[in-house]
Amino acid sequence: QVQLVESGGGLVQAGGSLRLSCAASGRNWNYYAMAWFRQAPGKEREFVSTIDWVGSTTDYADSVKGRFTISRDNAKNVVYLQMNTLQPEDTAVYYCAGGMYSSKSKREVDYRYWGQGTQVTVSS
Repeated sequence: QVQLVESGGGLVQAGGSLRLSCAASGRNWNYYAMAWFRQAPGKEREFVSTIDWVGSTTDYADSVKGRFTISRDNAKNVVYLQMNTLQPEDTAVYYCAGGMYSSKSKREVDYRYWGQGTQVTVSS
């Protein structure tokens, strides 16, 4: 069964850090791009970061660029999102997404598989 399971979310003070993990199974995930999206209360889901199938190229939303880092370990089928200098506006449910293609993409429609999400709350 194809499955993406996020972990690592929690409550952190502004300026702190969290590392999210996405454990992937049921597919040859190393062929496909992966991404992180997030959805804040009352807001639409938005793109956060993406990484290509090898992990050689990445992209980030302007709001997180310089603070977040996406990476992947294809041998372990795990995708990470290191989040530093967290701010209250980063508070959201963070979703791991598995792509349909090898190239990285910011577009939600390019991702077929989704995790259930993990809550990140940043207090001020």
